Amino acid sequence: MTTPVCTLASHPTPYPSFSAYVRTRGTVLMRTARSLTANPCDAEDLLQTALAKTYVAWDRIEDHRALDGYVRRALVNTRTSQWRKRKVDEFVCDELPEPGEPPAGDPAEAQALRDAMWRAVTRLPDRQRAMVVLRYYEDMSEAQTAELLGVSVGTVKSAVSRALGKLREDPELTPVR
Repeated sequence: MTTPVCTLASHPTPYPSFSAYVRTRGTVLMRTARSLTANPCDAEDLLQTALAKTYVAWDRIEDHRALDGYVRRALVNTRTSQWRKRKVDEFVCDELPEPGEPPAGDPAEAQALRDAMWRAVTRLPDRQRAMVVLRYYEDMSEAQTAELLGVSVGTVKSAVSRALGKLREDPELTPVR
């Protein structure tokens, strides 16, 4: 799958350092964008938008060693703006498909567990998903997560607590317990 990251990095720009940055960090940034959305196409759009914002501000960014943080902030801010617009494109269904049981001793069991956990995380509400992703996938502290999202530490604690409760109750993860 070709991502928009490659599109931006392949065109000549007045900032060769921007192109180099996108080429080297694009995969990591796409993973972050993917973790903030439930849809891979939305993640590509999200990253493309964040990189466009970064490009426009490229000559004003004083410390290019902190670019990942700048782009992460642009990703979260862009996604937050999307949440506020309340575009509803996800539908709740009454029944979840039954998960398949991996055979005992299957070497792919750990991968299946990670996949099930990721699917459960993607079913969380957007804001809770963002906080869980930042706390546990990006390994940020509660304070860092709160600062990045522009909320209080207490909000992060309560939202993450509710999200973990939902994950504990997720029917797809029940066989794992």
